Amino acid sequence: MAVEVILPVLGETMDEGTIVRWLVEVGQAVEKGDPLYEVETDKALLEVEAPAAGVLREILEPAGSTVPVLAVVGVISNGDEEVTGQRAEAERAAKSPAGPATAASASKPASPKKDRLVASPRARRLASKHGVDLTELKGSGPGGRIVERDVQAHLGAQPAATPMARKYAAHHGIDLAEATPVPRSGKRVTKTDVEAVLAKGSHAASDDQLPTATQPLSGIRAVIAERMSASAHTTARVTLTTEVDGTDLVRLREVLNAHLDGVPGIKVAYTDVLVAVVARSLEEFPYMNARLTGEQIEQLASVNVGLAVDTDRGLLVPVVRDANHMTIAEIASAVRELAARARSGKSLPDDLTGGTFTITNLGMYGIDAFTPIINPPECAILGVGRLRETAVVHEGCVCARPMMVLSLTFDHRLVDGAPAARFLQRIAQLIEEPYLLLA
Repeated sequence: MAVEVILPVLGETMDEGTIVRWLVEVGQAVEKGDPLYEVETDKALLEVEAPAAGVLREILEPAGSTVPVLAVVGVISNGDEEVTGQRAEAERAAKSPAGPATAASASKPASPKKDRLVASPRARRLASKHGVDLTELKGSGPGGRIVERDVQAHLGAQPAATPMARKYAAHHGIDLAEATPVPRSGKRVTKTDVEAVLAKGSHAASDDQLPTATQPLSGIRAVIAERMSASAHTTARVTLTTEVDGTDLVRLREVLNAHLDGVPGIKVAYTDVLVAVVARSLEEFPYMNARLTGEQIEQLASVNVGLAVDTDRGLLVPVVRDANHMTIAEIASAVRELAARARSGKSLPDDLTGGTFTITNLGMYGIDAFTPIINPPECAILGVGRLRETAVVHEGCVCARPMMVLSLTFDHRLVDGAPAARFLQRIAQLIEEPYLLLA
């Protein structure tokens, strides 16, 4: 019996994934549970295990393919028996002179409803993958049904182009034949090429305007672009800033690390203390631990603090769950594990979901202050600048103190300025007097 290898649902928000590489070659034997291929979701890079023991007979979706969840990407079998399920139906349809018609459709012509687009699942998948507008195609299947070969024929008659370029061109009514691919782009028309046509009519961009390199807006980068754009256009953003004295924060960290010296895997960072501070503040000001759902403002029971982490694949936000019930040492251990998985591309789907508030710290890059963008659907985000020795007046004397700028961006639709300011004021107080965390 042959077994279809599918792209499983690996997270609550996942609807597609990109196959990064196959770990097994066609003809190679596998055991059930062996790593079979790597897939990049909108959250992480994960391994998918073989669903059964046997030999990998076919790879239907090669590395680089972006496919919807539950799509068949390969076939495992124990011998040379025929493949079952969707693949077998597709193979029989390909061999049939009449195309992929079922027995029912052969005996009774299909009668699609008027003005309804009728296309096979495989045709829809292929069209979605390559950015083809199905309304432009004429179906050759029974009853005018659009089948996979119709999409393939359309692609063969069109210039080679990226899916994003096709979608962008279709949206703006631009003929892809007018776009000239840039050098080193694999001779495929990109979105940049289509934008050049849109900006200058049918004239190609001049040499001095050609990019030195292009890359598709996909995977995590596409998710970041979509969410940040949504945040910028749908939230009523206001940013409050304040400067805090980090003298006691520095001392607390030194004392904690001295106490924890020798404990494997635990070293407290300033961010770990900030997670504890923010978690306590969210407990005391629950209106900041909220999200907007439709016409309802929901105050959330769990305090789950997300931390923006820079990785080779883009910005990820692993989440410290129930941070308000953890010690600083426990937070430090959790952050270390979450960040390590994020940077190595091994985050679990649950690592990156469920956040109720986010902290982003750019202090290690020498940044004093910045305006962070809310991570929707959360209510707010805290930006943290560097600790910097600054000349300040303290107890009537001018002296150097480690000062730090905090920037709180919040959604004015959910909370007003004064309540948000009180929340930020409490965070500042707990940083300047961190022993209050024990109260």
